Amino acid sequence: MKTRTLLISSLLAGLGLLAAPVVTGPKALAASSPIETLDRDSDRTLDLEEVKNAASAEYDQLDKDHDGTLDRKEAGSRIDRKEFSAADTDHDGTLSKDEYLALVEKLFKKADTNNDGTLDANEMRSKAGRALERLLR
Repeated sequence: MKTRTLLISSLLAGLGLLAAPVVTGPKALAASSPIETLDRDSDRTLDLEEVKNAASAEYDQLDKDHDGTLDRKEAGSRIDRKEFSAADTDHDGTLSKDEYLALVEKLFKKADTNNDGTLDANEMRSKAGRALERLLR
């Protein structure tokens, strides 16, 4: 019986009649690339404006107490202690939206290795690109 089920499943899959489940909702967003989800002008790259718009929206979501700043707890694992301290330019133990966006811009420029003002899929896979992506989701 097990062999018969496996054989039928294999045949249906081969014919394209047995599809993998489609993931939707927040899990689908997490599984897709940032370029697919944030590229508003459909050029298959991200420019600084697209990245900052996404980062600004993410900042608003992270600011759970709506005080206009992110503390270490609100920032969570998106920013390590060293990055947080470096981004906290006024040394008040929190990140304002301007400080957060300055960090985003710094990582964007670091990831933009060909200096064309946009990030492609290869640049998003770099260390700086992956760090930037953490700030956008």
